[in-house]
Amino acid sequence: MAILHLSPSSLISTITHSQRRRIRASRDSVKIRKDLITTESVSSLSLCPCGRRHLLGSMISMPFLPISSSYASGSSASISMNDLKRLRPPKPDWYEELFAWCMNTGMESYEAEISDYKMKLFENLVGKAEKVLEIGIGTGPNFKYYSTIPNVSVLGVDPNAKMESYARRSAVEAGLKSQDFTFIHALGESIPLEDASVDAVVGTLVLCSVTDVTRTLNEIKRILRPGGIYIFIEHVAAEDGTVLRLVQNVLDPLQQVVADGCHLTRHTGDYISEARFNGGADINKVSLPSLAYISSHVYGVAYN
Repeated sequence: MAILHLSPSSLISTITHSQRRRIRASRDSVKIRKDLITTESVSSLSLCPCGRRHLLGSMISMPFLPISSSYASGSSASISMNDLKRLRPPKPDWYEELFAWCMNTGMESYEAEISDYKMKLFENLVGKAEKVLEIGIGTGPNFKYYSTIPNVSVLGVDPNAKMESYARRSAVEAGLKSQDFTFIHALGESIPLEDASVDAVVGTLVLCSVTDVTRTLNEIKRILRPGGIYIFIEHVAAEDGTVLRLVQNVLDPLQQVVADGCHLTRHTGDYISEARFNGGADINKVSLPSLAYISSHVYGVAYN
């Protein structure tokens, strides 16, 4: 597979640090349908500068757990699996395995660069969240942050079943008990959980690749309990008129092909603001020049 990678030095001079902005979403409530759907994906740096959803994969894959009836009714689980087949047609096993392997081995530099921001965000879960859902759990790069949260249990949604063996290994390495992690083979757009069933939702490098960002956010709001929180980090489109934005515009069509639907030019912060979480959303912008054409990010917390 051909992988695109631009030298960061060719872009740094054109990238300016965006001022952090605090966006307060309105408190209007939004009625959510249970059958709304969400997809996930995450950015990769050197291998595929985005797309946590799938790039390459492992030669070892454990069977994933079936969806427990304690998390979803039979009808909602059935709907979720139907949506999975419809919205994400099956890919060859070799592709799924290769993508998972690449995501497990190719994200180290990105994770090192973003770790300070993640630590700050995950502090919001301490003392506030015990049941957490992560959309786009992937190979489990965030488990090291969950290990600091007392009594936490993690539900991980991912459409690539080959991610599970890596995610379970990451959970064990982070010190989570096996019973405290459940892998759910599903789309973020069609999460097989009941309404108001989790304390927090986590999404890191996911909304770049979902089929419908608005529906994804609606689904997140549906499963969050009142007072629950959604923490996020996403790469986004660079500022209009910059050389970086021009590069993103040129590369975006190819990026979607090689990175399983990842978009380089989404205004994800605007989508989150417009989702109208009941308690609003704190959205911050940051530019990380060493990450080349995915250097522009938003991160923050939304309150249900």
